[in-house]
Amino acid sequence: RRWRLTEVQKKTLGVTPFAVGWHETIETLPQQSLFIVGNELFDAVPIRQFVRAGAGWRERMVGLDETNDLCFFAGAGSVDPTLLPADAADAPQGAIAEVAPARTALMATIAERISRHGGAGLFLDYGHFQPGVGDTLQALRSHDHEDVLANPGEADLTSHVDFAALAAIARAHGLEAHLTTQGDFLLGMGILERAGRLGADAGQAARERIAGDVERLAGPQAMGELFKVLAVLPRGVAVRPFAEAD
Repeated sequence: RRWRLTEVQKKTLGVTPFAVGWHETIETLPQQSLFIVGNELFDAVPIRQFVRAGAGWRERMVGLDETNDLCFFAGAGSVDPTLLPADAADAPQGAIAEVAPARTALMATIAERISRHGGAGLFLDYGHFQPGVGDTLQALRSHDHEDVLANPGEADLTSHVDFAALAAIARAHGLEAHLTTQGDFLLGMGILERAGRLGADAGQAARERIAGDVERLAGPQAMGELFKVLAVLPRGVAVRPFAEAD
């Protein structure tokens, strides 16, 4: 539900009116410092998959089978081997490798803007620190996993983000790039202290709920390890919890 304040209420509450603008690309943003937070931003950007077939790699495509159902098949397209993970040369037949040129292009655009005009970026997503061979493409619908080709257009498609590649792009633009897990990031930002304050005057049920939420967000068996965090900063800038980072 949306609430609208009257002008009298705005003055009483000391609310300063502001405008919300929508932009299709980074390029149309004002030429000034960019402070950007991306929560599950890069996993929504498309990837390309290649399948090991024979001595090389062929692009994984989507087509129709003999019953007119969607299916994957190995297309004619190939890929420069230098773009593949280091372990690709030893991958078995049928193995899947993923590359994401659209993601690196987006990070390059963001990094160029921060490098030129100042600012910072914070990105949280499913992902890994070191790239490797494997199929991470998945579909989520109604908070459950399903076949990625089962309901096209109705499920949320996602894949794991190669954070090492994104960090390399940021560093190539002269920026600092700090990587950590979501669990370590939240612990460094004081999630336990915040949870303690929230539960200090709460009942037993509320404290258990808060503890469960902390475990889900920061626990090593939950989102704490699965989600990674990338902070992009100008060189020489130290912010919590990366102040002690290399």
